[in-house]
Parts: sequence; structure tokens; C-alpha cells
Amino acid sequence: MVADRWFRLQNIEDGISLITEIHVARWLRCNIWHIRGRNHDLLIDSGMGLGSLKQEIVQLAERPVKCISTHCHFDHMGGAHEFECRLGHRLERSVYTEPTRYNTSMESFVRAETFEALPYAGFRHEEYVVRPAPLTGYLDEGDVVDLGDRVFQVLHLPGHSPGSIALWENRSGILFSGDAIYDGDLYDSAYHSDTGDYRDSLSRLRELPVKRIHAGHYESFDFARMTEIIDQYLAGGDSIGDVDGWIRSHLD
Repeated sequence: MVADRWFRLQNIEDGISLITEIHVARWLRCNIWHIRGRNHDLLIDSGMGLGSLKQEIVQLAERPVKCISTHCHFDHMGGAHEFECRLGHRLERSVYTEPTRYNTSMESFVRAETFEALPYAGFRHEEYVVRPAPLTGYLDEGDVVDLGDRVFQVLHLPGHSPGSIALWENRSGILFSGDAIYDGDLYDSAYHSDTGDYRDSLSRLRELPVKRIHAGHYESFDFARMTEIIDQYLAGGDSIGDVDGWIRSHLD
């Protein structure tokens, strides 16, 4: 079955919208965040790139869009090529320039069961690739993204990947965390993951006065839930080791 519509758009709060690829399985589906600003709009992550995200954004605003990828995995950077302003961490620049099935960490995640409908006629998951999206600028610890009426501080939180970043709005207490933390089994076994860095990044997040976390996957959550997730991980639980086994458990 070919999907009639690929994206769903939900207004969340205070100029923040959530865009999801509704026919990608929930266990993989990336949260794509759109934040309206006075001078610029911000797009945090871009999904798998199987539909025109830029066309979806046009319905929200006509201001220039800064597309930020929190990290270089296929489900977060797939649509970045559509945007003129593409920002991410310097450590992962080669992946954005020359993405492959390996370096974007597709591994076992892209399979027939990944899709509940096809994005277009003739689509074959075996042939899916991420289009190159060379970064036009770099973001690192302490950098500021200013939308005119909203200001976000960049946090470098390695572990899930070397260049994982998050965006922190001090005024509202909102954190856009990418895959540094989300309300599910954390993935620390990609080819470039580092569990020591991951633990350090999570310990750092635990000290941040967060009110609301809008993550790269699943539902948003509050500070209390964030500390639960962190404590569970640091105690040795809730991580994805065997990807095939983890996916099978979600298909049963």
C-alpha cells in the first residue's frame, strides 16, 4: 500500500510543532521538531527523507529555516538535503557529505517491517539510501542559535554518536535532546558509540534544570522522568545491545 500522506503535523506548545513520518514503525520513527521564530524558524532533525519535508514546512511559516541535525544517523538527517542552511557537529561532517548504509547506522533497522505503508510506488527498502547533505555550518558546545525572539544554547553530548548535540532554552527550561536521551531503551552500541561518553553526558544532563524534554523518539517527558531514565541506564539497564533481538521484541 502506498501512503496518501507521509507526514503528520501536531502543534505542541508555544510555537513548537511536532512532525512525524506516520508510516515509519513507532520503534524507529524520529521526532522532527519545528520551532517558529521572529527572524528564522528552526528545524531539529529531518527524518528519513522519504517525503518532502520542505513542502510540509512551507505550510507552517515563510521565514528562512535553519535545519539542525542532532546527529548523523539516517533517521535524523534524511531530509536535510532539502534545506539551504544545514547545521551539525564538525566531528560528523564526513558522514553528511558522503552518507552510506554503514556510517549512517542503518544496520538492521531498515527492513520491510520498518514501514507500515510505502512512501511512493516502487519503493524498496533494500535500495533506500540517505542523500548527501554537506553541512553549511558547524555547531559545538556553547554556541547559540538565535531565532530573534528565542535563543537556544548548544550542548555537545557525545556517546550515542561522537557529534551528538542538544539544544537548551534556558528561559523556558525546554531541552531538545535528539538521541542523547529519550523515553525508551537507549542505543549505545552503534559503530561509533562510546558508553563512557554516554554515561558522562547523561550525568551532565541530570544536573540541568530541565522542565520539559522534547526528544528524538517517543513522547516528551519532564525532569522527574529524565532522572529515572538516566538512573536506570547508569545502573546498567535499558539499552539496545542486540539490534535484531530488540526489533524482534517490538514486532511480537
